[in-house]
Amino acid sequence: MIVFQILAIIVLYASFGLVHTVLAKLNVKKSVAVRYPKLLPYYRLFYTLLSFMHLYFVYRLTPSIDIKLYDLQYPYDFIILIFQLQGLLGFLWTFQYFNVKEFLGINQLFRKIHDNYENATLDEESKLIIKGQFLWCRHPEYFFVIMFLVLRPTMSLDYFVSLICIVAYFYIGTFYEEQRLLEKFGEHYSEYQKLVPRLLPIRFRKR
Repeated sequence: MIVFQILAIIVLYASFGLVHTVLAKLNVKKSVAVRYPKLLPYYRLFYTLLSFMHLYFVYRLTPSIDIKLYDLQYPYDFIILIFQLQGLLGFLWTFQYFNVKEFLGINQLFRKIHDNYENATLDEESKLIIKGQFLWCRHPEYFFVIMFLVLRPTMSLDYFVSLICIVAYFYIGTFYEEQRLLEKFGEHYSEYQKLVPRLLPIRFRKR
């Protein structure tokens, strides 16, 4: 029974990762731009809403496995909560470098309304950010989310399996995301990759 519950969790998160990754691919966006150019300004907002809805259903359908892996007692629970809070604050800190309205797809609608939307931007106008936390690792927003999710005073089996799926999704997703960034920013991003670690703010020496 537990094995099937674990497999169900993995399948649920895998379905989210697959849909989210496919719809984010440049060739999919380019296909929409060619076949349905009038719909492109709404693509990002559709993508965002679909992602939130899909993630909500994954959360609701995830089976509960009543097995506790650990439950930290005072003062260790309080100490780990401090580090978890740092993860949350770090994630919020990264927002100063993001245009949230552009990320959600709201700006695209306003550009469409004011008749200054350019299909060449596909679904999002973005720029290469190499400052602040982006000097520590190339995906600090993922790092801080993982930090927040991992550092908790209690851990159940279903949460642990979900956590592994989320971390795997973030890590695998960085490869697809960086393919898009390489295509858009070329050698500038390639040089950035050589200088800054991918996900962990630690650079290991290559022998």
